[in-house]
Amino acid sequence: MSVYTELKREAYEANVSLPRHGLINLTFGNASAVDRARGVFAIKPSGVDYTAMTVEDMVIVDFDGKRVEGTLNPSSDTPTHRRLLMAFEEIGGVVHTHSSHATAFAQAGMPIPIFGTTHADYFNGDIPVTRKMTAEEIGTAYEWETGNVIVECLGNADPLDFPGVLVNRHAPFTWGKTVAKAVEVAVAVECIAHMAMMSLQLAPKLPQIEPELLAKHFKRKHGPGAYYGQSDAKTKS
Repeated sequence: MSVYTELKREAYEANVSLPRHGLINLTFGNASAVDRARGVFAIKPSGVDYTAMTVEDMVIVDFDGKRVEGTLNPSSDTPTHRRLLMAFEEIGGVVHTHSSHATAFAQAGMPIPIFGTTHADYFNGDIPVTRKMTAEEIGTAYEWETGNVIVECLGNADPLDFPGVLVNRHAPFTWGKTVAKAVEVAVAVECIAHMAMMSLQLAPKLPQIEPELLAKHFKRKHGPGAYYGQSDAKTKS
């Protein structure tokens, strides 16, 4: 048995959950899970249909971008995943989708404004959008440069306070402490984008959420004072 079997399983489960959540059409999108102790991550193979994919199809790649294990080519977005996993040491996985409503905001080059508490449960502000990539960035190491503009967009912000970014003209990337959490955020981003569109239709001049309500909802789930959910002891019993 491969030493990477569990890592592959984690990545596989995340990838096949994407179409189940309605976040994927055709073969668009991918998910990766990292093993920082071994300095590798597992990622979906390029262009393989989700219904035909197996655990063994997952490709193991190191942080130099070299394929360590697997017979298939890794996702074409592998350099973007690698860049994010290297930049954000707090995270355990990355997800990329082309979910319709979030991608509409990305294609329009617009951040998703924070209007309500559902959004505030996941993000400590707007879901940001990157700048447009330059012709040089697109024409050279495109996927790596995509990761660079995401890192640039986030700046000094905590990646766990803003666990996702819209890539201008492209689509969302999300992340979390685990790849399962990155999938959850991807689901939330699509839901938030859909609700934001509907809210803007009802109230085109809708103001953003009140700061105190944002802080209350975000901090009750995140940070040292979080109290939402159960303790580890309770959830494991």
